[in-house]
Amino acid sequence: MRSEKNGTGTLEPPNSVEVQGVSPHGFWLLLEGREYFLDFEAYPWFKEAKVDQIFNVSLLHGHHLFWNELDVDLDVATLEEPERFPLISKAS
Repeated sequence: MRSEKNGTGTLEPPNSVEVQGVSPHGFWLLLEGREYFLDFEAYPWFKEAKVDQIFNVSLLHGHHLFWNELDVDLDVATLEEPERFPLISKAS
């Protein structure tokens, strides 16, 4: 007697973005094998966030970072080529 063929998996694919650590100055983001540092001065939306809110990030469509609880969206291009996006935030 042979076993039936395996069914489809029920787990979502692994999130390829992960916060590696938080410091008083910003946090480290590991995105598909590359590490980025997001400084709170350049990204003030995260400065008053709780640590668990910073860690709760999703990668959507392979190029869109989203922090649902903070309502923050970032395109990966802003991390890879910051010189193309000089006006990151007007928040004080």
